[in-house]
Amino acid sequence: MPNTSTASKPEPLIKAEPECPICHGVGFVRQDLPINDPNFGRLVPCVCQTNHQKGNTVTVATNLNRLADYANKTFDNFSVKGRMGLGEEQEKSLNVARSHAEQFSRDLKGWLLFCGGYGCGKTHLAAAIANHAAGLGIPTLFLTVPDLLDTLRASFNSSEDPYASRFEEIRNVPLLVLDNLWTQNATSWALEKLFQLFDHRYVKRLPTVVTTDMDIEELDGRIRSRLQDPELVTVIKINAPDYRQPVQQGLQPHRSVLSLLHNCTFGNFSLRELEKLDSEDVKTISNAFQKAQSYAEEPEGWLVFMGPYGCGKTHLAAAIGNYRASQGFPVNYWVVPDLLDHLRATFNPGSNVTYDREFEEIKTSPLLILDDLGTQTSSAWVKEKLYQLFNYRYAANLPTVITTSDSLDDIDARLRNRMLDKRICTIQVIIAPPFIKTGAITTQKPRRVKPMG
Repeated sequence: MPNTSTASKPEPLIKAEPECPICHGVGFVRQDLPINDPNFGRLVPCVCQTNHQKGNTVTVATNLNRLADYANKTFDNFSVKGRMGLGEEQEKSLNVARSHAEQFSRDLKGWLLFCGGYGCGKTHLAAAIANHAAGLGIPTLFLTVPDLLDTLRASFNSSEDPYASRFEEIRNVPLLVLDNLWTQNATSWALEKLFQLFDHRYVKRLPTVVTTDMDIEELDGRIRSRLQDPELVTVIKINAPDYRQPVQQGLQPHRSVLSLLHNCTFGNFSLRELEKLDSEDVKTISNAFQKAQSYAEEPEGWLVFMGPYGCGKTHLAAAIGNYRASQGFPVNYWVVPDLLDHLRATFNPGSNVTYDREFEEIKTSPLLILDDLGTQTSSAWVKEKLYQLFNYRYAANLPTVITTSDSLDDIDARLRNRMLDKRICTIQVIIAPPFIKTGAITTQKPRRVKPMG
């Protein structure tokens, strides 16, 4: 017999019918089974939903629900491997996300928030949850936030679909899946409607799934506060590249310039054996290359590449970043002058991010790569920002890669003192002259690079 107890009693969607004494209008119940039964705790449709099996619910307006567009999205066809193979951390991220999604679809308790970049699988998992629930006969509504807002606007002038009843239906649907949540540049009306929706479902603890491409910190504060309640919301961050464009590596900070250097790898780094260089010059290139490879495998402490312009410092730093990104690890790559310009821009009232939040993200990056230290303008503000950044990462011993064409004597003393600490910092000097291409096509044979990982 079904268990007649429920955790909450949301208002029924079908107003014309009396409230069901079994499910209290929710539409589904949990079976009263022994704890060792494989179906223990799983949801089943209430007897009142007999006429609404297999997702053919009349309680959710068909002209609003987008679920039919995603009917082919299931857990069985969700790929955790990607189209071209993924790094260990990326695959692990997708496995964790799918596991949480499957568990949520069985329990329908609380909220589930999927965060990640475009095409990482958020919508597929959200739709898979919705399809599973609809297949059980549970009234389910799947829609994007832009569609939600457009629908509410249109209902203001509709006599057949009045706003009040439409909004009430959305607020109280037993399972709501909101895809593509955003609040940047939203009107005050849109923010108010979204807050009312989130607040209503938050108070009633109605099962809700949300996906967003934005950082949680960038969402409207009132909505963010509800999404960050650990007692109700499970936040799943998916760290995987766009399935539609798998060549784009991982979930990198959206202002990092590493993607511009995607062609800098260990495989195409030239050791310049065919050039007529001094043996000592070649040795420094080889040593730097080997050190970069080792560091890319297990980043620990700081690694500083010093040498003249064009000697290969940036290529090695980017190769480290690209290798870590290919394994699914976030990498924050900055050219130092660009970083400082970006931090200045956050003081602009029109900036979408605050200075404090942006600087905190950079300071605490799991791997930070700072290219071209020393080319920045040396104002008092610049010196102070760089010192704060260096000092924080030095104290926390966070993996950091630095390239510079300056000599140690030319670097600010406060930064130099931290770079000279051999306990956490390795300085790799390249004394070779700049690499000069003699033609559009290089005559150097490709090298066989020792496999990594």
